[in-house]
Amino acid sequence: MEYKVVPFIATLNQQKETSDTVADQLEKVIKLANLKGWEYVRLESVSTYVQAESGCFGFGGKPGYVSSYQMVVFSKS
Repeated sequence: MEYKVVPFIATLNQQKETSDTVADQLEKVIKLANLKGWEYVRLESVSTYVQAESGCFGFGGKPGYVSSYQMVVFSKS
């Protein structure tokens, strides 16, 4: 079995759109992959730790933080 993972970043104008917009965006990603022979498996959340930056001589440094990404998993037999 073969797998393919692609990032999914939804965009939403909260003043004009609803969560249906996000659902439509995900549906389009799934349908496009399906046309290419890929079958949707699931949506996964992947978290990673971004290292802190010390800055120059300690000035302008940024603390480390955790960032999360949504990944769409597809499979093909």
